[in-house]
Amino acid sequence: MRLLIFIFLLISCTKAMFAQEFHTANKKATSQTVKLYNNLFRILPQGILFGHQDDLAYGLGWEYIQDKSCVQDAVGEYPAMYGWELGDLELDAIHNLDSVPFQKMKAFIQEGYKRGGVITISWHANNPVTGKNAWDISGNAVSAIIPGGHMHEKYKSWLDKIAGFLMDVKTQGGEFIPVIFRPFHELTGNWFWWCQNVCTPEEYKSLWKFTFDYLTNIKQLNHLLWAYNPEKFESEAQFLQYYPGDEYVDIMSFDFYQYGDPSNNTDFETTLDKRLLILTKLSKERKKLPALAETGFMNIPYPEWFTKKLMKGIGNHAISYVHLWRDGGLVNGTGQYRFAPSQDHFIPVGRDPAFMDFYKLYISDKFIFGNKVQQLNLYK
Repeated sequence: MRLLIFIFLLISCTKAMFAQEFHTANKKATSQTVKLYNNLFRILPQGILFGHQDDLAYGLGWEYIQDKSCVQDAVGEYPAMYGWELGDLELDAIHNLDSVPFQKMKAFIQEGYKRGGVITISWHANNPVTGKNAWDISGNAVSAIIPGGHMHEKYKSWLDKIAGFLMDVKTQGGEFIPVIFRPFHELTGNWFWWCQNVCTPEEYKSLWKFTFDYLTNIKQLNHLLWAYNPEKFESEAQFLQYYPGDEYVDIMSFDFYQYGDPSNNTDFETTLDKRLLILTKLSKERKKLPALAETGFMNIPYPEWFTKKLMKGIGNHAISYVHLWRDGGLVNGTGQYRFAPSQDHFIPVGRDPAFMDFYKLYISDKFIFGNKVQQLNLYK
């Protein structure tokens, strides 16, 4: 009897948690953005949204083919989330650093939204001090562009260009499409000009807060959800060291990739489990969405990676989404840069060895793909 009472109370508490209203960091967020945010909380018990970067743009041996999708090619269904990138927009380029034209990107965003999918956008901004790419860590760039820095006005001009693009992310009827915006990610690494090795926690927080305030209050971008996104961390304190505050964040996430040979160790799944435990605890306490914002194993040389590594590491953690990184396809000239499996005829042996394992992930009912996400009506 006591067990039944405990189970009843647990179910009641869980239902109550997902029935409550969650507030976006931007108090003026559009109604659709607020609905998306709350619906993403609501469906947490139902599964994890599956996403893929640049999914509609290119894949192994192809690019820019109408209605083609890497994930749809593999399992017959589109992903539930579509990721895009704004790097080089600040330089007035016509295409981003991954060679996707910005005008095409807007059309792809419309397509994903019409299918009921969720849109997420990252920004690998170039180094504003040196003029080199995001991976150039010289020049003390963060201190230079925050308020009081000698290149602050230049950074504002970059934000004006970002805002110009995001203001044009609309349906054909003119309604703003909600976007999960993920700037200055992987900050606990050491490879970007905004990472922890080249800026202090106070400088990073100042950069985040100014960016949020400028795009929200000055540029009036009210269709963004803001995702805070470190990489490595081993404790709650480390995850929160650069955290700008609950009033500036909607989603707590992190990036984590497989490296090395997974056939002879359990490092990936063990670490993923530990970090998800920290993430889900913090996000629940602070009423934020938890997510795995980037993951994958380049070229998937271990054919059972999806089930024996990724799914095992996720376990029973309730997170909003998992997002695979992009497939180079023809964009880098070789096609040998990918994170999603393929059934495409460009595979020399006719079928990707990782395909069947990915299909097991697909049919596991643990993840939400395009058909179900359309049924869930996340924007209503």
